[in-house]
Amino acid sequence: MQPLKEQDGSQIVGAVINGELKDLTTTIERDSVVTPMRMDTPDGMRIYRRSLTFLLESAFEELFPDGEIKIEHSVSFGGYYCQVKGREVLNLEELEQLKARMEEIVELDLRFEKKITPLQEAIEYFEQKNQNDKLLLLKHHKSDHLIFHYLGDHRAFHQGHMVPSTGFLKWFDLELISGGFTLRFPRRHRPDEILPMGDNPKLLETFKKYGSWLDLLGYQNVGILNDVINEGRVHEMIMFSEALHEQRIADIASQIAAKKDKLRLILIAGPSSSGKTTTSRRLSIQLLAHGIQPYLLEMDNYFVDRDKTPLDENGNYDFDHIDTLDKEQFNQDLNKLIAGESVQLPKYDFQTARSGPGEVVKLKQGQIIIVEGIHGLNPELVKDIPDDQVFRIYISALTQLNLDRYNRVSTTDTRLIRRIVRDARTRGYTAQDTISRWEMVKRGEKRNIFPY
Repeated sequence: MQPLKEQDGSQIVGAVINGELKDLTTTIERDSVVTPMRMDTPDGMRIYRRSLTFLLESAFEELFPDGEIKIEHSVSFGGYYCQVKGREVLNLEELEQLKARMEEIVELDLRFEKKITPLQEAIEYFEQKNQNDKLLLLKHHKSDHLIFHYLGDHRAFHQGHMVPSTGFLKWFDLELISGGFTLRFPRRHRPDEILPMGDNPKLLETFKKYGSWLDLLGYQNVGILNDVINEGRVHEMIMFSEALHEQRIADIASQIAAKKDKLRLILIAGPSSSGKTTTSRRLSIQLLAHGIQPYLLEMDNYFVDRDKTPLDENGNYDFDHIDTLDKEQFNQDLNKLIAGESVQLPKYDFQTARSGPGEVVKLKQGQIIIVEGIHGLNPELVKDIPDDQVFRIYISALTQLNLDRYNRVSTTDTRLIRRIVRDARTRGYTAQDTISRWEMVKRGEKRNIFPY
């Protein structure tokens, strides 16, 4: 099937028909409003990634029937980190063989077909394939059927639409990485190219450590979580997660305590709804246990007046830009506080969008300042403070349970759900309000947090 492309636009992979997202094989039987869904849209790129994952599964199963692939997590430059189970990890030669087979299937332009399958037939299929993660999900399936996707003799149960045929899947790559490999694909802002690989050893180590904890305790997927909830053991799982989080904060507090004679400033950065405020409060308690009294300084009070707020390329206020902060005043106040001087802090009024005088503060001997905000990793924020006096922490809701080995839950979607709940509870926003702002929030994160 010949892929569709809008003039001067990216490849079309789906469509919104009368307000509902559909795949390109959908038959239109009446007058309808149809909006093409391109790869440079969130839903369009999800369709592309889902289809590419099925292509990977099919080629792997064909070449290495004694093993299985597990899609673990996303990587920032565009891709999924994958692990191989049931056999040795792939070497370079085997990975190149896998990539070549995927390219052959793309060249053949084979159709992706979908069929409604009785639930019992699906259960028998997954029993035959020993895919217990799928069986656990289907235990809680509310319908008596499901939709299977087929690619030749291969079939899979994926959550959502796919492209019509493999000929659409022209942009991908495979790269060896520690303990597995990465399935690389385009980012939606550059949908027809593969971006250079980044190097994020700390993030990879975090994901691997979390995965080992899940394996140890047996909480590997959502199917198991459903069983835990039905058995009344979810409180146990929550307590375990809280304990791990508190243990990590205690470890960080110990690192800070070991440098307390030098450190004067702790910066906590992270994207929206990642837990920055909660973590700063918990860290404060852990520091008190080490005999260190922290002072929480609110970065929001250093916002510039509205008429000084920078604009984005569309002429709208760019509230996530670092120049929304009065960096000069911020650095002056930090240096005075660190030197033991009294400082009158600013107080930002969100109703009038103007800054005024706030409280007068003087730190006690040995106090450490904690500041949390999205710009905490940006070197421009505190360029007047010596590096050996600053301790930086990055936090995000990075880890999650996947539905099964092939269907992952986006960590960005997890944060969106957290933000919807928070905004409804504390800011009076509806879910629709929060969702409508989300693309702008993500754009600010990509520009102002992730590069650092």
